Amino acid sequence: MRVSSAGGFITETFAYDGGRGVTVFVPQEAPEVVVFCGDGQLIAPWGSSLEAPGAPPTMVVGVHRPEDEMLRLQEYSPGFEADRFGAHETFLIEEVRPWVETRFGVALPASRTATLGVSAGGELSLALGLRHPDIFGAVFCASPGAGYRPPAVFPSTVPRTYLVAGTQEPFFLANAARWANALRDAGADVILKKRAGSHGDAFWKEEVPRMISWAFTH
Repeated sequence: MRVSSAGGFITETFAYDGGRGVTVFVPQEAPEVVVFCGDGQLIAPWGSSLEAPGAPPTMVVGVHRPEDEMLRLQEYSPGFEADRFGAHETFLIEEVRPWVETRFGVALPASRTATLGVSAGGELSLALGLRHPDIFGAVFCASPGAGYRPPAVFPSTVPRTYLVAGTQEPFFLANAARWANALRDAGADVILKKRAGSHGDAFWKEEVPRMISWAFTH
């Protein structure tokens, strides 16, 4: 395990799938918000950009993705390979989450816990939020893919959800709009933002502080 002081990063490798890394951004102050995500190699480093005046101290827990893109899709979307999705879901919920609570001494009430994802990871974020609304009180989703679509029946409790997509990625913008409409129909507190940009552009990272502010300070 590589350990640094508060205000930095900690990475640990778990036994799951032959060795899977989890990188945690630890804010300088005691965290008031904890965000869980896939694509940990990409998203966990964004945590350092969240330390701004007036923003709640936010811990970002990023589970690393597999190198194989097909395996990533199977882990992140329940519509592809149910067994692999379920194994990854169990790893995050039953192993990573308790480790974070114990290792860092943080409480994880749903009211202060979110899940975040981009592209296929956005599908993971939506799926985790809908399947575990008792754990995740907010869902942050950028440019979701179409492998996971709104269910015919939503759970009785739906996390508040922040969606964003770029004006130059019509396929992903349409997916985000589909989710926004379905969530509104289910009575959820939901917002959809359209930003200038295409898939993978800087607006993904730039939107995260707005997501956290909307969910946890308004």
